[in-house]
Order: sequence, then structure tokens, then C-alpha cells
Amino acid sequence: MKSSLLIRSPMISFRVDRRLPILLLVLAMLSFAAIILNVQQGEYPIAVIDIIKTLFGGDTGNPDHTFVIYTLRLPRTLVAFMVGMALAISGTIFQGLTRNALADPSIIGINAGAGMVAVGVIILFPNAPIYILPIAAFAGASLVALLIYSLAWNGGSSPTLLILIGIGLSAIATAFTSLMITFGSIYDVSQALVWLAGSVYGRTWEQFFSLLPWIVLGIPIALSLSRQLNVLNLGDDVAKGLGSQVEWQRGLLVLVAVALSGSAIASAGTIVFVGLIAPHAGRLLIGANHQNLLPVTALLGGLLVTLADLVGRILFAPIELPCGVVTAAIGAPFFLYLLICNRFK
Repeated sequence: MKSSLLIRSPMISFRVDRRLPILLLVLAMLSFAAIILNVQQGEYPIAVIDIIKTLFGGDTGNPDHTFVIYTLRLPRTLVAFMVGMALAISGTIFQGLTRNALADPSIIGINAGAGMVAVGVIILFPNAPIYILPIAAFAGASLVALLIYSLAWNGGSSPTLLILIGIGLSAIATAFTSLMITFGSIYDVSQALVWLAGSVYGRTWEQFFSLLPWIVLGIPIALSLSRQLNVLNLGDDVAKGLGSQVEWQRGLLVLVAVALSGSAIASAGTIVFVGLIAPHAGRLLIGANHQNLLPVTALLGGLLVTLADLVGRILFAPIELPCGVVTAAIGAPFFLYLLICNRFK
């Protein structure tokens, strides 16, 4: 019995694992449950059934429920979920392009570049409109990606050099970020530090709608390029032998990954290791074919950040831990584990 289904049309061709629909349904249900539990948390407790009734337009008999859910809690939770999706897709793309299991936007400098420019906007232009922040973060991430790509170029782009140069540029961007924080005003610096910790605290519909266009455009484009990512993952020589325009396709995939990670960082700060953990978990569940892996990874990333925000809210309540601290606590040991595994291969 075949384990995958080949779908062809004049425009697209992709292979779908027969387990994919069931797996996506399970992950979607888990994600919905995590969102409901996250919306439930707070100083004003709301029963799960009342949350579901409110979300689907029912009447709970308490007008405060609508305000608390739709104004205070739901936008925060949805931003967390979308940020996780964006970071997970970005990490999957970078791991596929570099053929390195340790590649992640937070490790190879993309997050640091986005953070540097975003912190610059927070400190130097504190009155800038909220929609400027994703654009600034995208510009910073693009700048670092362009530098990495150009410095790693030697008659072609080397996956190993991409990672090594990215680590170096990450250190430089982090140093400039620290410099701006040192000389900024106390109020702006406090905002920047909270943002750098990676948190969705206080996120509103304004941040949601600022991030939404990047998600709506970026994720479908990434899914449409999944077949090309499979080919590039085989190596440049094999990809060229199969007729792929290697550098053009790699550049387009990098652009999509940078756009997703940059917009996510602008919305929630530097939430780390999501792009490292989610792709590995996805491969364990569905395999390495990016046509199946990308949608699974997207839901895993959204679920991971939503749960991290939930854990951060209840672990030391009423004190809240930023979700970036929770993902770092999970991701750092996982990163060391991967290093050790790759060390002895």
C-alpha cells in the first residue's frame, strides 16, 4: 500500500503523505485547545464553555466575557500562535537550504538583525506607528541575510559558510543592540528589554493585523516552494542536474524565511529556538519531505509558542514569564543535545 498520494495539475505537483490530513487535524485540535486554555487564564476566570460560546457568537449572559476575551486575551493568544507558525516555517526553510539540522533564524543571525533595527526604532523613534515595527524588523533581517549571502558567495553560496558567517554577524548585531540600549532613555530601554525577552504580553488587534498580511502571504508562498526546497536539500550539484535554478530559488526561499521571521520578531520580540525545535519534531511525525513537513511544522510552531505563553502565565502566577524565556529553557538543552548527536556522527 502506498504511503503517499501524488497530486498533479498544470500549475503544481506535490506528494502528500496519507497520514498528513489526520496529523494536521490532530494538531489543529490541539492548537484550538491550547488557544482556549490560554484565553481562559487571567485574574478574571472564565469557564471553557463560556469561551467557546463567546467565540462562536453565543450568549453567556455576562457582557464582561466579550470584553475580556475579544479585547484582552484573544488577540494576545492569536499573535502567539501566528508568531510560532512564522518562526517554525522560517527555521524549516533555513535547515533545508543549509542542509544543517542546527540552522535556525535565532542562531544564524536573522533574529539578531531584525532585533537590532527594531530596537533602534523603539529607542530612536518611540512615537513611530505600530505598523513600522514589522517593516523595520524585516529590513534588519533582510540586511543581515544579504550580508550573509554575499559574504558566503564563492562561485556559489556555501551552506557551511552561511551558518558560520551568520553566527559572526549575529554577534555584531547583538553588540549594536546592546550599545543602543546603553545610551537610550530609561522608558524606551525598558520597553526594548521587555521586547527582547520575547513576549506577547499586552498584544492587541493592532499587532494582530500588522502581522496578519505577512502570514497570509508568506506561508502559502513557502508551501508553494516546498518542492523546490526538496530539490535544493539534495545539494547544489544534484539540483542543477535536475534543472533547478539553484541561486534564484534559494534567494526566493531566503526572502520568504526572512520575511516570516522578521515580522514575527517585530510582533513578539526575540522568541528563540522555535525554528529549531518545531522542524525536528515535524520530521519525527511526518518525515523529511518538505511538502508534508512545512504545514505540520507550522502548526507545531504555533502550538509551541501558545503553550509557552500559557506556561509562562501560570508557572509563577501572578508573575508572568515571557514566552521567549520558556522556549529558551526548552530549546537550549535541545540545542546542546543536537550538538552532541552531530558531534558523534
